[in-house]
Amino acid sequence: MRRITLAEVAEKAGVSLSTVSKVLNGRQDVSQVTRGKVERLLEAHSYRRTTRAAGEAPLIELVFHELDSVWSMELIRGVENLAKAHQASVVLTESGTRHAPAADWIEGVLQRRPIGVVLVFSSLPDAVKQQLGARSIPFVIVDPAGDPEPDVPSVGSANWSGGVAATRHLVDLGHRRIGIITGPEDMLCSLARLDGYRSALNMAGIVPDTSLVRFGDFHVEGGLRHAMDLLQSPDRPTAIFAGSDLQALGVLEAARVCGLRVPEDLSVVGYDDVMIARWSSPALTTVHQPLRAMGEEAVQMLLRLRAGEPSVTRLELATSLVVRNSTAPPATETAVR
Repeated sequence: MRRITLAEVAEKAGVSLSTVSKVLNGRQDVSQVTRGKVERLLEAHSYRRTTRAAGEAPLIELVFHELDSVWSMELIRGVENLAKAHQASVVLTESGTRHAPAADWIEGVLQRRPIGVVLVFSSLPDAVKQQLGARSIPFVIVDPAGDPEPDVPSVGSANWSGGVAATRHLVDLGHRRIGIITGPEDMLCSLARLDGYRSALNMAGIVPDTSLVRFGDFHVEGGLRHAMDLLQSPDRPTAIFAGSDLQALGVLEAARVCGLRVPEDLSVVGYDDVMIARWSSPALTTVHQPLRAMGEEAVQMLLRLRAGEPSVTRLELATSLVVRNSTAPPATETAVR
């Protein structure tokens, strides 16, 4: 099929060539009706931009809603590793909103003209998907906020299996009252880890106790706050499974404040296996989430989409339990014989 020109797009849309250019560059001074008409024509004809100027490095846009955690750094390293191997540079941006990029984000993306976009903990409105698709800018979501549509490319990890492994480890040690501080209630990974926790308890013949469940925010402060609440209850848990290593650090601090020893009086399991898990005191038993590999796979998927090669749209990497010093059998008086 002959490649359509921008002049032909302008003629078919009944607008000027400069208007088509404004739409391509994400300018906001175009009406929604006109923008939609041009976007549909660009997408229908699979319009692709001309190649970059000689010497200009291709860009991969990596989008977080926040960049202030070691968790983010692991993903960044994974994305940069593979981008560098393909002579691409990485542009980091904060979306400014919880699960979807802010309205003005797409304008900046279209001006930067990346070869692809990797979004973390996110979802994309249909209008943004259309704008990216019209310019042949592929995107991949890492750990989608919700359950993505079948045609939305995504990379994640086995969160349910991770929740099962963490909880089963505590059950095998003899714990029966096991608390959980998972992530936000509106995030798919949080709910999957919680489902894994409940499944492991059910498989062990233990009825899950809703009073031992807390929805956190994946940060230290949230782990501390919820752990204090759990540990100050009359029938406190003998173990806590935290949905992130940062929350687990908050649990360790709560135990210290409450005069409890870890793991003698309280066992703690984290999630992610970031570097601080190895250097906490005691070293943290945790679920290893292959964050760097997730970043690398997201870029690999992006490059295949960019090249028009066949690619899976949903990839889930395995998790594994890493046992260190923060877990042990419960104290004799609380153990179930």
